[in-house]
Amino acid sequence: MLGRMIGAARLSAETFEDVEDDSGATIQAMAVVIMVAVFSGIGDYLSGYASLSDAVVFGVVRGVVSWAIWALVTLIVGTTFLKGPDTEADWGQLARVTGFAQTPGLINILNFIPVAGLYIWMAAFLWQFLAMVVGVRQALDYSSIWRAFFVVLISFAFVVVVVTPLFWGR
Repeated sequence: MLGRMIGAARLSAETFEDVEDDSGATIQAMAVVIMVAVFSGIGDYLSGYASLSDAVVFGVVRGVVSWAIWALVTLIVGTTFLKGPDTEADWGQLARVTGFAQTPGLINILNFIPVAGLYIWMAAFLWQFLAMVVGVRQALDYSSIWRAFFVVLISFAFVVVVVTPLFWGR
């Protein structure tokens, strides 16, 4: 699992292809999502934004729910609206690649560092977004990175508009 996390962080297409093809890696992908949520929660706690239990427990719930919905929305957008000639995928494949694509979010544990914390968060977000694009490209068998970029962007917008309000105020 660690090797796959490193490959995902390196934006390795081969790693994402491997994860996509391994149906047993869905639990590993969920473990990555949970680790990132815990690390981010600890960073939030150390920043003084929330209690440790609130940041970690609620962060894990939010992370897992958002991940599952994002994988579903990505599947729908990628296999219907922006389907390529070779596109064929299922929820599990998208869940695995989007789960491992969250690996760069582990650096969010450093968000407590004054001033630098905001830049660390932004770097993690952009890094995760790029990892999603690479993973989605592999999972949906796209030849164009731009098609994958727009699938991730549209899916992200949906999750922000529809899912984020569910967790508003936390």
